[in-house]
Amino acid sequence: MLRLNLILLAAVLISALADVSINHRARKLVTSYEREQERMRALEVEWGQLQLEQSTWATHARIEEIARQRLGMHTPRTNQIITANP
Repeated sequence: MLRLNLILLAAVLISALADVSINHRARKLVTSYEREQERMRALEVEWGQLQLEQSTWATHARIEEIARQRLGMHTPRTNQIITANP
């Protein structure tokens, strides 16, 4: 009878330790998951800001201004336009 009690006590202790270990690991995984969710939200905000910045840099008015100022380009006069017929 004593032997059976010791075996049952060992089984209960092992089960309790396994439960504590599993709960600890689950909490660590939840914490890690929440940290990655926050990182994902921060990256989404940054992506939105980058898209806005790209659209600002690529506006037609800005490109035309750079072409005129830096490259010295201008709109051709009507006598300078040549059309190609297929």
